Amino acid sequence: MGYEGSELRWVREDQPARWDGEKKRIVGGEAEGVFDDRYRECVEGDVIPGRWWRVERDGKVVGYGWMDVIWGDAEILLATAPDARGQGVGSFTLERLKDEAYQRGLRYLTNVVRPTHPEKDRIVAWLEKRGFASGSDGRHFRSVTRPSVIPAAAS
Repeated sequence: MGYEGSELRWVREDQPARWDGEKKRIVGGEAEGVFDDRYRECVEGDVIPGRWWRVERDGKVVGYGWMDVIWGDAEILLATAPDARGQGVGSFTLERLKDEAYQRGLRYLTNVVRPTHPEKDRIVAWLEKRGFASGSDGRHFRSVTRPSVIPAAAS
């Protein structure tokens, strides 16, 4: 299943999700402190939790979105390839994750910005600009009230 918007393509990955070279390059390649250590310990073929989508541009993977449902809310993760940053990939990923959560009847998106994130202030500002409210525990919440205007996804 995929959604094509502008030049970016949203592709749902097979379940169960598995660790692969592209996830290692983009998610596992993030600076220390961005994510927890589980992604540094994964090896090719490992089953990984949650639902994963990849963002492609011209057949190349430029980002990932991840979602897991916790107590009726969507916890999300976004990762953009270093050479694709500043090109709208993160915003595209966030809007698609918002739509995915809405389609599942989930009320909130939760994204954790770890205190160890080397660009914490920049990421927090980016999330707040997109409607997230900061929590004192490093979590950022956003109400999922309606989907973006997109056509129905093809199966």
